[in-house]
Amino acid sequence: MPICIKAISAMEKCFMDEEIGAKRGITRGEALRGEEFSFEVAYTSDDPAHHPKAVRRLDVVSPLKDFITVRAVEQVPVRLPCYRWADDYYLRKTPGFYPDLLAPLNPKNEVLVTYGELKALWVTVKVPADCGAGDYPISVRLEVPGQEDGAVSADITLHVIPAELPRQKMTVTQWFHCDCLANYYDLDTFSPKHFAAIARFMKTAVENGINAILMPVFTPPLDTAVGGERRTTQLVDVEKTAEGWKFGFSKVEQWVAVAKSVGVEYYEISHFYTQWGAKHAPKVMGWENGEYKRFFGWDTDATSPEYRGFLRAFIPAFLEKMEELGVADRCLFHISDEPHLDHLESYRAAREQISDLLEGHPIIDALSSFEFYQTGACTNPIPGNNHLDPFLEAGVPGLWTYYCCSQGVDVSNRFVAMPMERTRVIGTQFWKYNIAGFLQWGYNFYSSQYSVRPIDPYQVTDGEYFFPAGDGFSVYPGPGGEPYETMHLKAFTMALADRRAMDLAEELAGREAVLEALEAEGEVTFSKYPHSAEWLEGVRAKVNALIEKALGE
Repeated sequence: MPICIKAISAMEKCFMDEEIGAKRGITRGEALRGEEFSFEVAYTSDDPAHHPKAVRRLDVVSPLKDFITVRAVEQVPVRLPCYRWADDYYLRKTPGFYPDLLAPLNPKNEVLVTYGELKALWVTVKVPADCGAGDYPISVRLEVPGQEDGAVSADITLHVIPAELPRQKMTVTQWFHCDCLANYYDLDTFSPKHFAAIARFMKTAVENGINAILMPVFTPPLDTAVGGERRTTQLVDVEKTAEGWKFGFSKVEQWVAVAKSVGVEYYEISHFYTQWGAKHAPKVMGWENGEYKRFFGWDTDATSPEYRGFLRAFIPAFLEKMEELGVADRCLFHISDEPHLDHLESYRAAREQISDLLEGHPIIDALSSFEFYQTGACTNPIPGNNHLDPFLEAGVPGLWTYYCCSQGVDVSNRFVAMPMERTRVIGTQFWKYNIAGFLQWGYNFYSSQYSVRPIDPYQVTDGEYFFPAGDGFSVYPGPGGEPYETMHLKAFTMALADRRAMDLAEELAGREAVLEALEAEGEVTFSKYPHSAEWLEGVRAKVNALIEKALGE
């Protein structure tokens, strides 16, 4: 057949030089009410007439058609798939084009078929919360002129389980970089168009389980060269007067209104001190005697009396405003990102300046040194998922975890070169260890290392050899301020859904039953688990079966 198409698992990644016959076909899927279910349709042509391309119209036939979207899986350039010390659990470790970007089809639903190349479509079913239980056929069809029925199709049956996916318990953040949106779209900071793009990117984040958004009260002192500056993105208006500091919160009010409108639950306040040591103040801009100026920055010691006085004036005023807006009890605070043991004294001194003002509010920081945690200087540590063991053994309450470019051996991560199941498996680990929160540093970081300059993420997926492709951003900046999702984002979204389904199964059938389903082939830890998509999908199928059985279905 000149054009061949095939329904395959969403755990597959189709490289252009692969054979369609090597891809694992599926005929059935399962989802809870309110869950997003995805699968792929792989397609290729062996007809030389389709060189360089043929255009074919796509159609979807299903009772669930109104809840189905189809996007093209686009290949992205990957120069740095992994670091040299990475393990072997990668699809490939060489530069090339890798499938990742999920791009809308054109308005006519046309698909490009090319001779001898394997491509894929990403099919998403957003199962309504009130969907009736049962089996629903889904047929994805490509027109083929001259063929008897005029089309080739890939068909599956989606089984909807008669229970709704429960609310997400975990707090999840991927750091939101407002400056990158302003840079990419050439927008004035916090202008109406900038806020419109922020709203769209926030909405997509929330739809993917990211329920906490980094709030740039002051320009976040993150990934910034020492002595350098990121573009100013400061929500709080500051004025220094003879009577003291004055603050304006009109942009804070706008930010919270936008966040509420798209379903954000938690407000993650940008760090009060610089990264890697808490030794300096972040950039703080404001007015004095009619002049707009920088009050604080790299030249400000973290414990300087002036900055201490500034924070002690700001924090009560800010909390009062957030209380007025009804979200003070959902604020998360930071001191400094990723302090090391040799930063202990500077971190402790910085925290002690303001900890009394933040009593009752969580102060969380990425921290992988258990020895540092034992000092009591950081009460809510967020260790990397390759440094969790001592924290788990100590029973640290409300434990979070994170990963970034450094977690490339044994543990889960989201690099484009990794198999989808390696990204998704973390959901089962979240459940087993009752992880309360997750942090990742790059929802939309479109800059080079240390934010020296903006980059085009469609051309540079590694931040100029800063991180393995996939680490710096979960979404691409589409036209008109519209975010485009990625396969590695959807794998993580599936992980969060797996965790929620396991929570429900535990509630209905008991923890031991769910643990047995998870560990039928052996113990699962953050660094040890079967390297198999079929195994992971089998675990989820067992969890679904526990739910159905408990409901008497």
